[in-house]
Amino acid sequence: MSDILYFVIPCYNEEEVLPETAKRLAKKMQDLIAAEKIAPNSRVVFVNDGSKDRTWELIQKLHGENPLFSGICLSRNRGHQNALLAGLLTVRQYADMVISMDADLQDDINACDQMIEKYYEGCDIVYGVRSARTTDTFFKRITAEGFYSLMKHLGANTVSNHADYRLMSKRALDGLSQFKEVNLFLRGIVPMIGYPSDVVYYERAERFAGESKYPLKKMVSFALEGITSLSTKPLQLITDMGGIIFCLSIVILIYSLVRHAMGETIVGWTFLAVSIWAIGGLILLSLGILGEYIGKIYLETKDRPRFLIAEYLDEEHGFTTRKERRSTSPDQSQT
Repeated sequence: MSDILYFVIPCYNEEEVLPETAKRLAKKMQDLIAAEKIAPNSRVVFVNDGSKDRTWELIQKLHGENPLFSGICLSRNRGHQNALLAGLLTVRQYADMVISMDADLQDDINACDQMIEKYYEGCDIVYGVRSARTTDTFFKRITAEGFYSLMKHLGANTVSNHADYRLMSKRALDGLSQFKEVNLFLRGIVPMIGYPSDVVYYERAERFAGESKYPLKKMVSFALEGITSLSTKPLQLITDMGGIIFCLSIVILIYSLVRHAMGETIVGWTFLAVSIWAIGGLILLSLGILGEYIGKIYLETKDRPRFLIAEYLDEEHGFTTRKERRSTSPDQSQT
């Protein structure tokens, strides 16, 4: 008998693209069920991350028209990573395998066929990896490649050119649930699970409709989140910079003593000013890096829930609305 597959699709203001996304996913699920690659009770779960448009209304409509579609509505906007985690941890008790992807249709839905094949071959995690970045602008391509190179240099174990399009088995999701950190960077956490994995290459398309939810400011913030969540090397760099500056100060001291012994006066106001500004800048940079880590520690010690589910539309397991939810609701102890 085929295993149960769940698609988990985080959504934030996706009313423009959602009907087409649902149409293509329904066709793909029907084909997979007909080919007996997945069980008939497989589902597509849309996770509404506090959208301000009609996204949740459309999800409710899709669920009412077709039981293939389920929906999770978070109590408020918690960000892409938390929304994705909410979907994964909610459905893991019902699914044998889960495929996560964005709602914008940039990820090739047909690549999931290979993912499922590799799952049956024994892989617990299958990463969707972009074969090229031809659809990106020059700036985005350069910055993305620089980000992955920097992450590798800092010792963070990530898969290059992989976003959040991946398949995870139930065993892998159980492993993921044991990672308790509040500061989430799933692209770095998932490889830490360590079960057998593989990759599937695909070509990423243009966004079907709507606007990107990751402008430059958010991309930079996301990159910093990944670096500080996975690596402590920035703290080591502070120590290295301190050592270099100390050595330079010794050299300058010796140089000053030699010039003094030779009876020559140092004309060094410019040099002195530049030195003060440089050292002051390094001190502020170091304090900023330390503050970033201290802030993360502060958030972790509060042990706040990473997400709260307001509604879960899934009649098969006894959940239709917030008021009708039964005692068998999804275990949120991991949230």
